Order: sequence, then structure tokens, then C-alpha cells
Amino acid sequence: MEFMKTSRRKFIGSSALLTAGALLLPNVGMASNEYQSNPDDLYLIGPKEGFTTHIGTMLSMMTMMRAWVVRQVKNLTVEELDFQIYDTSNSIGAMLFHLAATEKYYQLNTFENIPWGEWDQAIKDEWDVASSLGERARDIIKGNDISFYLEKLESVRSYTIEKFKELDDSWLMQSEPFFPIKRGTLGETNNYAKWFHVCEHESNHNGQIKFIKSRISD
Repeated sequence: MEFMKTSRRKFIGSSALLTAGALLLPNVGMASNEYQSNPDDLYLIGPKEGFTTHIGTMLSMMTMMRAWVVRQVKNLTVEELDFQIYDTSNSIGAMLFHLAATEKYYQLNTFENIPWGEWDQAIKDEWDVASSLGERARDIIKGNDISFYLEKLESVRSYTIEKFKELDDSWLMQSEPFFPIKRGTLGETNNYAKWFHVCEHESNHNGQIKFIKSRISD
């Protein structure tokens, strides 16, 4: 009980215990009210007020990662957003749209329990190109200013936050066969792993964005 009420700063020092015992905590669905939201908390990973303990912690990681991405791109011009290092590479703009599409699809899969890829055609028409990237994305996703991409990211993230407030840590721990581990075999994973993937996926593309930016002036 006391562990689940740990303050955000103490939580950081207890991260190893939290990770090792995540599936064994008796009060896993208990809401945390220790986090006080303010800009100084961006670099504090841990529980967030208004969310259950693990959901708030996941959201704090996602929030920090998103701030890093936005900082990288917020002042880019249309030409810079459309820049490709070579003809078959992705632009920064396309990758930003891709990040929004990825989060959208994980929303459908985890919030609405829709099997991966089985969403309505209207959803696919809106998001599949950005999700898949590649040649079609290079042809279609261009000519947009930064506000277009930031609005996509913000709209999707706002819905994630809204749903996170309604859910608890028992939902986060729910698992199913999902990720392929070898041909014909799916490995078990939970919603926690899926949303961690949303975060680390954004980190991966943030590194690519940095690299592309470094080549724009070449």
C-alpha cells in the first residue's frame, strides 16, 4: 500500500522494485494523487495525478518523448519537412504523420479491442499511408506546414490521455498473443508493452529526425 503511494521523486529511486514486481503489486489499480503537474516535472518519470500508478508512469515517459520530438521540428519550414536524403527515404513530415498513425492504431487495438489491421476502411483510408510509409507516403505526404503534423499528433495524444484517465493498471497488465516471435508463433504481450512500444517507436524516429536535419544543409 505504501509503495503505491510513493511520491514521484521517491518513485524514481524505487524503479527497480517497481519493474521487478509490476505483476505482483496487490493494489495495481489504485490511483496515484502524488504527482503535481507543472513544466518542471517533464524530466521526472513516475506516477501522474489523475491516473493510476503505472498508467501515469507510462504517460510521463510518452510526454517527455513527445516534448523532445516537438522541440526538434517546431521551427521547420515546409521545404525542410519535405526534404529527403535520397529518393527512397522518408521525410520528417511523413515520419511525424507516421507517429500519429501508429498511436491511432494502438488506440484502436488496446482501447477498442479491435484485432490489428481489422479497423474500418474509413480509418484505413485516413491512416494507412502514414502508417506504412514507403513510396505512396512519399508521393502523398508533402506540402504541409508544421502545424498540420503537430495538430495530428496532438489530436491523437489528447484522446490517449482521455482514455488513460478512464482505465486502470489492471487493464495495462492485460495480455494476449500479439508480437511474432518466430514463423507462425505469436508471443504473449500486455497493454503495457504495447504502449511502451509507442514510446520507444517515437524515440527511434526522433533519432532519424535528428539525422535528417543534420543533412538538410549539405
